[in-house]
Amino acid sequence: MARNKRINVHKVTQWAREVLQIEKEEVQELFKRLDVNFVKAVSLLYSCRGRVVVSGMGKAGIIGQKFSATLSSTGTPSLWVHPAEAAHGDLGRITPEDVVVIFSYSGHTDEVKKLLPLLKKIGAKIVSLTGNLNSPLAKYSDTALDISVRKEACPLNLAPTASTTAMLALSDALAVCVQKLKGFKKEDFALFHPAGALGKRLLLTVEDIMRKDKQNPLIQGSVPVKEVLVKITQARAGAATIVDKKKKIKGIFTDGDLRRNLERYSENLLKMPVEKVMTKNPKTINKDMLASSAAKIMQDYKIDEIPVVNSRFEVVGMLDIQDLLEAGII
Repeated sequence: MARNKRINVHKVTQWAREVLQIEKEEVQELFKRLDVNFVKAVSLLYSCRGRVVVSGMGKAGIIGQKFSATLSSTGTPSLWVHPAEAAHGDLGRITPEDVVVIFSYSGHTDEVKKLLPLLKKIGAKIVSLTGNLNSPLAKYSDTALDISVRKEACPLNLAPTASTTAMLALSDALAVCVQKLKGFKKEDFALFHPAGALGKRLLLTVEDIMRKDKQNPLIQGSVPVKEVLVKITQARAGAATIVDKKKKIKGIFTDGDLRRNLERYSENLLKMPVEKVMTKNPKTINKDMLASSAAKIMQDYKIDEIPVVNSRFEVVGMLDIQDLLEAGII
């Protein structure tokens, strides 16, 4: 295993192309195997009243773990059980209401074979992804899916490469079909991914990130501009909302309003009532609106601050473009 050879760029890229070509061809072969057995597997997963339990040894088991994670994140409760640990108590996790999906290319793996009669005794249904439809695993299964490949991408034809790619592709097809049957939507996905970017976009509301109380200066229209600027500075805000005595909006005063009116009124501006120079009837958003929807409004209208109102149209906050940036919405 000499490592002092210079790397030949052409050879390396050619090897990579060969691997991808082999794996592409083996995945294409799966199209021919989308038959009644595949549909039965989808049906078992879709109608499962318990959980989908996934198992497998070695590289096949790693693909199985990914399949279990995909199911769980797309609306089908799933758990992973290591076949070697199953005989040491983990079989207690499996119930007659469950469907067990087993990944094994040979279908002869000892740890897997020992599980099969026990699973039958429990009463769980068995779905298998295997490269050998004549194996004990396939024969014990309620439905077996053929993921056999003509050769591995490994030059020794030993390391699982094309076969695990086929497993991954077909298991993804199973998961997506079940997801579609269940009508699983973006909002459902976000519920299971609240820490991710999609979760933030779909779950955060304006109320979750808006500025309120001391950070949201509410000003009466008769207050002079100088005092409004002090309030804005104290709140570390970019604007102030002008309201009446019932907190109903009358206008907004921003840095833009200040700049536009300085030239017109000069030194008299600071003494003028803010209602004389505010932007009247500004656009508002409801506190219950999704933050992602609010971001689109602000981007479409090219505004940096927007007052937030409740169902009674009372001003309850201010949303700044910086708030959306900090929340990861934009």
